[in-house]
Amino acid sequence: MHKKLHSKKDFIIMYHPVGICSLAVSFPSVIRTNDYFRKNHPELIATAEKKGLARAFSPAQPIWENKEVDLWTQEMMPYLSDPFRGAIERRVLDRNESSLTLEYRAAYDALVAAKLSPEEVDLMIVASVFPEHIELGNAAFLAGQLGLKGAAWNLDSLCASALVALHNACALVRSGEYRNVLVVTSCTYSRFWDENDTLSFFIGDGAGAFVVSSLKANQGIIGKKIINTKESCGVFYNELTTDAQGNPRMIIRANKNASKQMPHLFLKYFRECYQGALDAANVTLDQIDFFVFYTATAWYRNFCVRELNIDPKRTIDIYPQYGNISAASTVATLYHAAQLDKIRPNDLVLVYNHGFVASAAAVVMRWGDVALGPLPTPSANLIDTPVGASGCGRS
Repeated sequence: MHKKLHSKKDFIIMYHPVGICSLAVSFPSVIRTNDYFRKNHPELIATAEKKGLARAFSPAQPIWENKEVDLWTQEMMPYLSDPFRGAIERRVLDRNESSLTLEYRAAYDALVAAKLSPEEVDLMIVASVFPEHIELGNAAFLAGQLGLKGAAWNLDSLCASALVALHNACALVRSGEYRNVLVVTSCTYSRFWDENDTLSFFIGDGAGAFVVSSLKANQGIIGKKIINTKESCGVFYNELTTDAQGNPRMIIRANKNASKQMPHLFLKYFRECYQGALDAANVTLDQIDFFVFYTATAWYRNFCVRELNIDPKRTIDIYPQYGNISAASTVATLYHAAQLDKIRPNDLVLVYNHGFVASAAAVVMRWGDVALGPLPTPSANLIDTPVGASGCGRS
């Protein structure tokens, strides 16, 4: 006869604290500023309002025709006179770099920080936006480079992949199937955006990795909400073309109605996920010590801060240094927040990320003694304030 849970107390007793115990990031060596585009693509600057970035991020209709301007548009308005829409710097791959080189460096550093050998990794989950071989994910290739003996899986939920992978890793460790799970995420957008389209202004490349394992009592993931984003299908789309050498190349485009569709979806997904995660964790907004948002645009953090009516000091914005780095964004924000000592052990942290044509996700976690990998080579605008951390405990 199977034993049944009779009360909430039974559930709490069986609850196994699991979450992130080490964290690392890596970025390409090339820092591309706006001056690069001014020098190499002056025609794009001159015609910016007719190109992809303006098509995606402009008011759905003239401001003076709107009696009530939505929150997203309100926060976007200060950036409308800027052809770069607030983008300042972005990291892009050099010729000798790839999604695999970024992932390897982040994964290796996360394992070193956790004081784990490759043999102690039971499972690796890899989420690459996009993998080196479009028809195949990076997991097996990366496992070979790291010398892993355990399982290696690919996971795809686009920009929300880090949080979806975190949820899967925690569930597997809690179940007892695995002990230490390495999660690796990367974004190499620069390979798939047309440099002759202004959408290339706001994207960048980067990678992050973290180890999920057992933590101290009351730490780790305590609530989550993940939904599908079916309404966003078609807002961005892939177009198969060829490069200058005639080789096939996939390019990401924004459809002509993107600016009309996105404001409503951004707010809808954000509200449903953050409230669902709070409810699942049985905590209130006021109890959250720090917030991590997917800073997809220059005004995304302000949009979230306004919606939640919180102090901006309870979050940070990495967009000025990195641009939009998709699945690597929330990992990088967590890393820098911890490195700057803005997140401390036992703090309650709410993390949110959406992925169009995939998932939107929010998690509430109680931060543990998270060990950090080395600082990436900083740009001029990054604050370099290293903070020490201890390694993972092993169960």
